[in-house]
Amino acid sequence: MLQDLQNWQVEGTYSPWRTPGRIGLSVVVPCYNEAPVIDALMARLEPICEAVRPGDYEIVLVNDGSSDATWSLIEAHAARSPHIVGVDLARNHGHQLALTCGLQVCRGDLVMAIDADLQDPPELLPEMIRLIEAGADVVYGQRVARAGETLFKKASAAAFYRLLEKLIDIRIPRDTGDFRLMTRPVVDALNAMPERFRFVRGMVGWVGFRQVALPYRRDARFAGETHYPLRKMLALAFDAVTSFSVKPLRLASLCGGLSGLAGFVMLGWVLSVWLRSGTVHGWTSMIGVVLILGSLQLLVLGVFGEYLGRMYIETKGRPMYIVREVRRGDPQ
Repeated sequence: MLQDLQNWQVEGTYSPWRTPGRIGLSVVVPCYNEAPVIDALMARLEPICEAVRPGDYEIVLVNDGSSDATWSLIEAHAARSPHIVGVDLARNHGHQLALTCGLQVCRGDLVMAIDADLQDPPELLPEMIRLIEAGADVVYGQRVARAGETLFKKASAAAFYRLLEKLIDIRIPRDTGDFRLMTRPVVDALNAMPERFRFVRGMVGWVGFRQVALPYRRDARFAGETHYPLRKMLALAFDAVTSFSVKPLRLASLCGGLSGLAGFVMLGWVLSVWLRSGTVHGWTSMIGVVLILGSLQLLVLGVFGEYLGRMYIETKGRPMYIVREVRRGDPQ
């Protein structure tokens, strides 16, 4: 494999947006409690970068407030190589903001985003660059198989992407994550977006440009446990929907309208019974109607409150993340 990469890099000449101070390739890796995989990641990633862009690359490792030895390992790698940049965030900000930090720090004409767990194979980088050379602006990895994941996670991920298609107005390809290679104009467009609640793969879809899929089989996690349990998956899904769609607001309005209509129908029924000198019996039915209408009202208020709360946080203008330290290796 490495010999093939070395043969390929002699032929590759892609650098149409080269500007002073930039380099050919950046790889951005968010890291959270990834001490068991950092060394293995670098052992696979560095030879590939060196093969496709000899001496003209950087690997940006963003430590997202890890509680294990992740930052110590990043420091050690940054100290031994001028091609490695370590960024230590002041606290845990979450995967999407750690990725955003890396995208804003990196200097490459081409930028690859990849997770540290080695589920997404870095060996696909040469093929991604070939597709960029063919005219693409974004090459995203599209999973055709997912090893080492439970049936529940596979089913919930499939349901999420299909529901997302119905709720938002932009195209986000199914079964994709943040594993992708982007040109500098795409990265600059992402960095110009100021919102705090970020769903990066959706933002990439929103900016447009020519985007091409690269199907691949996703590997099992190299070591450790997933950092996306159900709670974080639901939070990411909510960020995705509220960042790119107002349909939940419309749905809330629809529920309110239907509830109002049902209330008028019920009022007509009550009046008709009263006109016939009937007596309305049934505590259970009355309480049932009150509970249903009350629940719908709270649902509508909750949806509106979620959007309002996000607007409030955005208007504060606080920075998306705080960088505690940046480590760059000394040039050889």
